[in-house]
Amino acid sequence: MDIISLIIFLAVGALAGWMAGNIMKGSGFGVIGNIIVGIVGAVLGGFVFGLLGITTGGLLGAIIMATIGAVMLLFLIGLIKKT
Repeated sequence: MDIISLIIFLAVGALAGWMAGNIMKGSGFGVIGNIIVGIVGAVLGGFVFGLLGITTGGLLGAIIMATIGAVMLLFLIGLIKKT
């Protein structure tokens, strides 16, 4: 992975984490928190999309998949915190 790919990966993670934070709680988690939520969400989203047979392409598809995964992650964390 070259430096440009890493920067794009982190930017997608930050954007997805920020969007998921706004969707689920109304605010973000700071830059580092957004990146972590977005990256873990991207992995979760990729796994779930793969199970469902859904493929995405391009930067927009990666952002959408990561955001959906991050929303699912925040939802699961919310369920765990309530119990």
